[in-house]
Amino acid sequence: MYSSTLGRVDVFDDLIRGVRAHGSLFGSSMLTPPWALRFVDGAPLTLCTVLGGAGWIVPEHAEPVALGDRETVVVRGPEPFSFVDEVGTRAEPVACGQHCAIPDRGGTRHRRGWHESGDADVTLIVGAYPVHGEISSRLLETLPDVLRVDSGGTGDGVLDHVAEEVSIDRPGQQVVLDRLLDWMLVCTLREWFDRPGAEPPAWWAAQHDPVVGESLRRMHAEPAAPWTVAALADGARVSRSTLAKRFAELMGEPPLAYLTRWRMTLAAELLVERSSATIADVAHAVGYGDPFGFSAAFKRVRGVSPSEFRRAATA
Repeated sequence: MYSSTLGRVDVFDDLIRGVRAHGSLFGSSMLTPPWALRFVDGAPLTLCTVLGGAGWIVPEHAEPVALGDRETVVVRGPEPFSFVDEVGTRAEPVACGQHCAIPDRGGTRHRRGWHESGDADVTLIVGAYPVHGEISSRLLETLPDVLRVDSGGTGDGVLDHVAEEVSIDRPGQQVVLDRLLDWMLVCTLREWFDRPGAEPPAWWAAQHDPVVGESLRRMHAEPAAPWTVAALADGARVSRSTLAKRFAELMGEPPLAYLTRWRMTLAAELLVERSSATIADVAHAVGYGDPFGFSAAFKRVRGVSPSEFRRAATA
């Protein structure tokens, strides 16, 4: 049976858990104009921030985004994008992947965890994130191609630690940087969802509601539990009609419809991750005692049977 290891798990906790920096830090690039770094590795999410200067993020199919000192952007992949000193720069693009090329000339120096003292107009710090599974893909669906967060937020303190860590090579550096980048990504997404005039996904705002937020936490902490509207309403200390009305207003669907969709997301991930698990095993893990009832629910939500989904996902 699936359950969370966190007593106070929320929707964001669940969705971001599969987004982790793991040995994927590009490092610190010290740049003097003109420059043009082109990121071609196809990472689902890439975080970029600059120190001591400014530049432009140029996506493949979107408008350029200015990036100022200590500002942060998150770029959604897998399309390539560039970081340039100015739009229309005369610099020749340098292709960057997990190990960025180091040109003989042109002002661009780049190596993972490498630093050289001297003058530079901009230091670029980049972290690329793999995104694993169906669960975290739901987070990506809520994000634009490029999101930008101003300096001065909670991520600034993390950025100071990142800048210090990339300045010299040290044992265990990659692990430290991975953890710092994870922390910085969480801070960046929080601030973007909470920015003035934001239109965050329904679940983000609903988490702060005393009625709906409590019900969401319970369903995410124990999705396989035999939840009813009455049980969820008791947990939130309201009537069933109050919960049903409030949930539909904030989430756009009834509580048990949301629960079914969430269970099917978990099931889709289990079908791929646990190749030895039978359909009955997966059904039981997400709260279904009857594999036939589970298969019918899965096909209704996902459009294919569990077996068809597994074959297509693992092909």
